[in-house]
Amino acid sequence: MAGLYIVFVHPGKLNWRENFGFFQCMQLAKARQLVVDHLKEDVIGTEPVHLENALGRILAEDILAVEDLPQFGRSTVDGYALRSVDTFGAGETAPALLTIIGEIIMGEQAGVDLLPGQTAAIPTGGMLPEGADAVVMLEYTELLDEKALLISRMTAPGENVITAGEDIQAGQCVIKAGQRLAPQHIAALAACGCINIRVRKKIKVAIISTGDELVDADQPIKAGQVRDINSHVLAALLREYGCSVERFGIVRDNYEYFFGTISKAAKDYQLIVVSGGSSVGARDYTVKAIEKLGPPGLLLHGLAVKPGKPTIFGMIDEVPVFGLPGHPVAAIIVCEQLVRTAVIKLLGQNRVEKFVIQAYLDRNIASAPGRDDFVSVCISTKAGRNQEYCDSATGQVRSNQLNSKSRWYYAYTGRKERSI
Repeated sequence: MAGLYIVFVHPGKLNWRENFGFFQCMQLAKARQLVVDHLKEDVIGTEPVHLENALGRILAEDILAVEDLPQFGRSTVDGYALRSVDTFGAGETAPALLTIIGEIIMGEQAGVDLLPGQTAAIPTGGMLPEGADAVVMLEYTELLDEKALLISRMTAPGENVITAGEDIQAGQCVIKAGQRLAPQHIAALAACGCINIRVRKKIKVAIISTGDELVDADQPIKAGQVRDINSHVLAALLREYGCSVERFGIVRDNYEYFFGTISKAAKDYQLIVVSGGSSVGARDYTVKAIEKLGPPGLLLHGLAVKPGKPTIFGMIDEVPVFGLPGHPVAAIIVCEQLVRTAVIKLLGQNRVEKFVIQAYLDRNIASAPGRDDFVSVCISTKAGRNQEYCDSATGQVRSNQLNSKSRWYYAYTGRKERSI
């Protein structure tokens, strides 16, 4: 049954330990590499999308700028465009006197050329006129009349201006392939005039929940039953990673029905996640089905993490299959640590940086040698101290660790480093 981690060995039936070496646990780093080594990046095709729909998608090709950005020198402040040399030595007691010859209109060409001793009013973003190499802010100027301007501060060359091509130059790679497009990338693409973007297609993922004890989330529960949490939370995570997800519903503990379901999923989908199909039990059929539908078949059964030890990874031809523990917290952790690795590889995504917070634990946490532990914590700042502290849980995996206040603390066993 899903979530049951007791070994049952039936005479005359499959011996899990002998045939598959169950709980010959693989370390997390090696398991990630195993997943990467067995996946092909070019399995997922590409498609064009409009810029409005590109947020969160994985860029499939480098974006090269076809023009300079900005295309012309422009002012970053409201003020007066001038030749910086005309202000050298200027100060409050001895201001520089310049002649105003015009005004730069926003959205139009400058239309004036500055000669020595001349200036022109310019708004923020206005085009820098020929001959000008700086802009003085309004705060440092004083109008004597319509044509005469006093400047009480020396202005350096290039001050308060952006030159043509300063942000992006023609031919420069704006965004590299494999980048997950965030709002700032959308801004850069819009600035370069890139409206139709080629991205990786979303990975088609099938999620299969197993277990006679499960009922749909909208159904009342009886004694001994639990609602199906995993298919919903795993679907949310995978959609966040950039996948197109279909929940296959609850598959009861019947091998023929389960085999038919996973066989259909292997034909129509590019990644399969089985929830509750990783524990050693007479009714957990994930390993048997993967072996029958392979090759290469089963590649991993047992992960050196807590929680998440009874994890399965295998391949049905080119389709990766993950069997995750039935407990929601363990399923979330394995999905984040292992399934996400597969998604990143299939999408050709660049390396995802972890957000790290340096903090102190409020108590010691024991960890078995060779095992990576994930412990739920809440981050707080203690009174009178600037350091952040982790208020750690008991180390047991409980349902209340799904609340919005908890975060996951990753303990690297055998090392001094700690990351949040």
